[in-house]
Amino acid sequence: MVHIDVLKGDITKVNVDAIVNAANESLLGGGGVDGAIHSAAGKGLLAECRTIGGCPTGEARLTHGYNLPARYVIHTVGPIWRGGGSNEESLLFSAYTNSLILARDNGIKTIAFPSISTGIYGYPKVEAAKVAIGAIRNFLLGNLLPEKVVLVCFDDENYTLYKGLVFSD
Repeated sequence: MVHIDVLKGDITKVNVDAIVNAANESLLGGGGVDGAIHSAAGKGLLAECRTIGGCPTGEARLTHGYNLPARYVIHTVGPIWRGGGSNEESLLFSAYTNSLILARDNGIKTIAFPSISTGIYGYPKVEAAKVAIGAIRNFLLGNLLPEKVVLVCFDDENYTLYKGLVFSD
């Protein structure tokens, strides 16, 4: 049976097979989670990302984890919030789903996600959390991997929100 956990903390310190990076389309680093992951992983991550050629919104790419506890980083690009009429929900759902597909296809048993698109990209937190949990549950119903998903929240607001949504069923 698949297990979903909610954790308050720093995703760069979580001991899982893969962490998900809320990246920008260049994959060359940025602010927030993206900057923290690149900083913690070291220069090898940036060098590998330079060979990938970017990643369109809603898709995902896999790299090694370098200096992170996680063996892999799955980079995904969530949508910039433009009011909800620009396919944001579908793109965010795809970002989570495509990350999980990469995990499954690479034998990844444990994966940690941040809250994608809710920082500088401005996606409303409640709506983003509902999309995230819906996408994860939908994927896990039909797949054996990953076996465990950890939703890592950096602050109390997201932790309380995700905890409430995950364990309300």
